[in-house]
Amino acid sequence: MDVLGGTGFGLVQLRVVPITSGLAIGALIAGIASILVSILVICFGAGGAGPWVAGAFTLLSALAGGGAAVAAVLALRQIRRSGEPGRVRFTGRGLAISGIVCGGAGAAISFLALFLGVLLQTS
Repeated sequence: MDVLGGTGFGLVQLRVVPITSGLAIGALIAGIASILVSILVICFGAGGAGPWVAGAFTLLSALAGGGAAVAAVLALRQIRRSGEPGRVRFTGRGLAISGIVCGGAGAAISFLALFLGVLLQTS
């Protein structure tokens, strides 16, 4: 507590510790899951398991990637709006951006692997 000069009154400043956004963490986890599922698409597509199996895992990877992107956008909005005096300040902008990148990369790899798997099955 600081004492104001020349008076007997004190000044109290509340310091709120910043918190990592749970949405940003969830976005990164979903993005990494999308990439891991896209590896399954590569295995099933190139392994000859059939386009139906690879297509099902492609859909799963696309849903996880889309969920990662939505959660990351919400996290970026939450982080940008936080930080007012006396309120909780959220951090994790890098985690949110990584969630967008990983989610998009996982979905793109899945669609490319499905396309190549179908192309290999028809030839």
